[in-house]
Amino acid sequence: MSETGNRLRKQLESPNFDPQNYVKQLSQQSDGDRDLQEHRQKIQNLADETAQNLKKNVYKNYRQFIETAKEISYLESEMYQLSHILTEQKSIMESITQALLSTDKDETSKEMQAAFPKETEEVKQRTLTSLLEKVEGVKNIMDTPGRHLIYNGDLAEFDVDNMSPIQKVHAFLMNDCLLIATWLPNRRGTVKYKYNALYDLESFAVVNVKDNPPMKDMFKILMFPDSRIFQAENSKVKKEWLEILDETKKNKVSKDRHKKEEEVPTSPVRAEVSTNPFDMDDDEDTVDGEESVNLSLEWIQELPEDLDVCIAQRDFEGAVDLLDKLNEYLRDQPVTPKVKELRGKVDERVRQLTEVLVFELSPDRSLRGGPKATRRAVSQLIRLGQSTKACELFLKNRAAAVQTAIRQLRIEGATLLYIHKLCNIFFTSLLETAKEFQMDFAGNTGCYSAFVVWSRSAMRMFVDAFSKQVFDSKESLSTAAECVKVAKEHCQQLTEIGLDLTFTLQSLLVKDIKAALQSYKDIIIEATKHRNSEEMWRRMNLMTPEALAKLKDEMRSCGINFEQYTGDDCWVNLSYTIVAFTKQMMSFLEEGLKLYFPELHMVLLESLREIILVAVQHVDYSLRCEQDPEKKTFVMQNASFLHDTVLPVVERRFEESVGKPAKQLQDLRKSTKPVRINPESTTSVV
Repeated sequence: MSETGNRLRKQLESPNFDPQNYVKQLSQQSDGDRDLQEHRQKIQNLADETAQNLKKNVYKNYRQFIETAKEISYLESEMYQLSHILTEQKSIMESITQALLSTDKDETSKEMQAAFPKETEEVKQRTLTSLLEKVEGVKNIMDTPGRHLIYNGDLAEFDVDNMSPIQKVHAFLMNDCLLIATWLPNRRGTVKYKYNALYDLESFAVVNVKDNPPMKDMFKILMFPDSRIFQAENSKVKKEWLEILDETKKNKVSKDRHKKEEEVPTSPVRAEVSTNPFDMDDDEDTVDGEESVNLSLEWIQELPEDLDVCIAQRDFEGAVDLLDKLNEYLRDQPVTPKVKELRGKVDERVRQLTEVLVFELSPDRSLRGGPKATRRAVSQLIRLGQSTKACELFLKNRAAAVQTAIRQLRIEGATLLYIHKLCNIFFTSLLETAKEFQMDFAGNTGCYSAFVVWSRSAMRMFVDAFSKQVFDSKESLSTAAECVKVAKEHCQQLTEIGLDLTFTLQSLLVKDIKAALQSYKDIIIEATKHRNSEEMWRRMNLMTPEALAKLKDEMRSCGINFEQYTGDDCWVNLSYTIVAFTKQMMSFLEEGLKLYFPELHMVLLESLREIILVAVQHVDYSLRCEQDPEKKTFVMQNASFLHDTVLPVVERRFEESVGKPAKQLQDLRKSTKPVRINPESTTSVV
């Protein structure tokens, strides 16, 4: 760079650079446009050089950018693991805190009961007596000794079936039962409630009802075979009811158990001596079995914590390896209480691991990576003995991926181009899914039926998108035939893995193809009738040899010998109507054969028969009505062309493609055989 350029660059890079002052000074110092143009060129050169240097630096540091991106990705995964570990630690701390609080609460309540036992009991009984005076029909409630009030309050009862409000009630929770009383509409003195029901605490269960606005703050009481739903005033009152009911039920169970233990006689009981010589051996085996299970190994003691670490770090293989190691160790060991306790801890970790693996396979996760991305979670679920769930989740994941790929496919203006892309995406995904399924579930043959059912549903999804673009948009029959041909060719690729869905594809397309054939048949018939109405029965003049040669090529491609109907000039010894009809019918035949499969056999034959019948009836009518002998001879020549040239070609082409003779077309040709007549005669030729 020149000295002037360096000076300009330093000036522009200076921190005190002011663009407005710079432009002002430059305009004052310049002599004219030429100086400004030169200065502009210098600045432009400096900008180009700066851009070039920047580009070089980018290329130079490209590898550092890649390494930085990798480090960021690693950091992201580590942050995710750290977040998961912190969440686990938080839940553990909360559970410990709750346990400590409940322990303190129990100790405090025991101290209070020990300090004021009689006073509290008497107060509760007096309170219950005063409250029950307001309830009608509960005279015998207080006959049970030791019964006292725990909690009471107003509730609203709802119908279990339709969740409609029934009545307002007042509930009295006692230490051994629950009393439900309804409100009296007409109060009499101090009586406010009427007895409704009394439930023993052991005869019902309390279930929390999930909030579903406007139905909220509810809980259910289950008494086999009935149940009742109550609504509290707010969430705080509901929580109090649930907690106190649960605590009261536990206290009653504990009290009853202690009471039974106290009733057991404490006198010494002489041990019975068994005369069975095998009893002693069994007892010794049990003791020996319990002692033989060594659970003090370090890896067994640390197994629950190791499983937690593996789940948090997403080391699914390591977690399943630990479970396999434990199962192998305990396979031939007797089931002791310690083993049951260990199994309980491990089963909880297995449940957590299963939930994580299920989440990995859920459609809500990223669907990128194809079927191979699911292999890790699927293989671990199978190792956990949950192959059915793994199969279901794998197929749901792949269905969501295929549906997303089809939905994201851009709809092109050209239908055939869109169908090529659609078939490539769908059948490639289906093929990859099938191969991955064979690899993952090779030892689970029972899952293959689920894959076949899934393949049919996936094919139905494909046909919906296919039909919407091909048939609903009213494309021409030739375009529809090409699209169906492309779909069939792609479907044949699945046979390399033993999966043949051709019949499924055909059965799903038969309705749309049948409608397309009938619609195009109606179009040809209408066009033929329109041309027939304007028929003059004149020879066709193509004006140029090129046009005649082109017509000959078209007829030759259809398999029709056309030479005998052309002369030296550009004349054709056939009418324009018959030639146009022949071209249109042969095109319909070729496109119909591309779409053909056995379910469409009669539809295609009947369509061809109806199209041919329109032309034959027109020729027959013209022969009956035409009076001019020359024109009648010309009409006879056109009839012979249809009967002797066109119809045999149609029959032969149909039989070659389908493999069956076209009996309806043969019968039609026999019934319309032209008869050679005197041109001056008015006798019909058909």
